Amino acid sequence: GSIPSDGSKKKYPFCAGIFLYLGLIFVRIEPMQGKETEAKEGHYHPITIAIRKINEIFSGMGFDIATGPQIETEYYNFDALNIPENHPARDMWDTFWLKENNLGQLLRTHTSPVQIRYMEENKPPLAIIVPGKTFRYEATDATHEAQFFQLEGLMIGENVTLATMRGVLKEFLSEFFANEKGDDMDMRMRPGYFPFVEPGVEIDMRRPEGQKGSGKGNPWIEVMGAGMVHPKVLENVGIDSRKYQGFAFGVGIDRLVMLKSGLPDVRMFYTGDLRVTNQF
Repeated sequence: GSIPSDGSKKKYPFCAGIFLYLGLIFVRIEPMQGKETEAKEGHYHPITIAIRKINEIFSGMGFDIATGPQIETEYYNFDALNIPENHPARDMWDTFWLKENNLGQLLRTHTSPVQIRYMEENKPPLAIIVPGKTFRYEATDATHEAQFFQLEGLMIGENVTLATMRGVLKEFLSEFFANEKGDDMDMRMRPGYFPFVEPGVEIDMRRPEGQKGSGKGNPWIEVMGAGMVHPKVLENVGIDSRKYQGFAFGVGIDRLVMLKSGLPDVRMFYTGDLRVTNQF
């Protein structure tokens, strides 16, 4: 606008704001001295890193990756897996039952229900792994948590045997715990009991000499349960147990990470402490 003829001074806040804005365009703002201006790059949680590695290993052996709901029904979590209502094996799992419902819903105690859901929709031959979170109603300590991640594995076909299972698991353990020399992991099987497999076995491993954690005397370490899928489980999903057979296994992913990294307490995975997670 023009200058008033009476010589009085008037304020032009709008014009002043424009000049200030234009002036700021040419101002160079220097970073604060002694302050970090670059953001630190984040990374995956150690359990996520382990799951990605596990998926990579089994995908290379021809396994598909399956998922399922964390809120399960009593049928899929117990009944279809040869664990009927009055079976004493149910005492092995302390379960988070969902209150105020009569549908028999619960937080899954293992990832095994996914094998039932998968076999209902897919027919043999098949091979899957199921990494996922599970829940147990139990006291927590250095080796037990109310929540943890479990890996379920399943292979069904006409000529699948315990020897097939042993070869698959030996390859997996050797890859997951691989050292610089590429030594194979020692593995052995002992008799074990799980109601959804027959026969059942416990899998022990022993690290190659000199590898981290091999320890004095290089002891055997129990890592998972496994076995040949029970014929009743196959029949529950409409698969002819006289023609097809296969194996299943289950292992705690948290435990695998602890064995590989030397982390002493499973609860450290769930505290959100960056001093732990930033080491991976």
